[in-house]
Amino acid sequence: MKAEGQQQTQQDDDSRPKQLPKGVVLGPDGKPCRSCTSFASWAAMTKQQQQPPTSKPTTIATPQPPAQSVTALQPPQDCPPDVEQLGRSSWTLLHSMAATYPERPTANQQTETKQFLTLFSRMYPCWVCADDFRTWMTQGNEPRVSNRDEFGRWMCEAHNAVNVKLGKESFDCNRWEERWRTGWRDGRCE
Repeated sequence: MKAEGQQQTQQDDDSRPKQLPKGVVLGPDGKPCRSCTSFASWAAMTKQQQQPPTSKPTTIATPQPPAQSVTALQPPQDCPPDVEQLGRSSWTLLHSMAATYPERPTANQQTETKQFLTLFSRMYPCWVCADDFRTWMTQGNEPRVSNRDEFGRWMCEAHNAVNVKLGKESFDCNRWEERWRTGWRDGRCE
């Protein structure tokens, strides 16, 4: 029995790459997390797995925030979303929710919005992103949902916190409503 277990472990170890490409994030189960990894990094890992093993000593990558993809490599539309596609879609949904939030929400709407954001941060497919968002919200950044403008600015600040972490440019939160609700003043959205 013990020999079978050791043989299975050996087979599992042999099927995983010994060194993961930059940007590949491991899930809590120790396996590469598709939702936390860019398509370019996933493709690099898949290509590496198809190459014959080397005799050089290597290490397994540890979980870290997803790296920005430096290529324009995009997954086919009928494939699971990568971390970048998931992020863009999620921010679109969240900003659109803030843009359509009531100007004078009821106490119940405020409570439900806070509950939604808490659940969203627990269920988000990229566990690294989810952990970061939950941590950010508990560090003096609780959702501000007393009116539309406050919620829109809070969402913009949340997005900017992620942008800073990823080395991207911050957005001017004074213009959140133009970007997500009314359209730009120059009329290009009409």
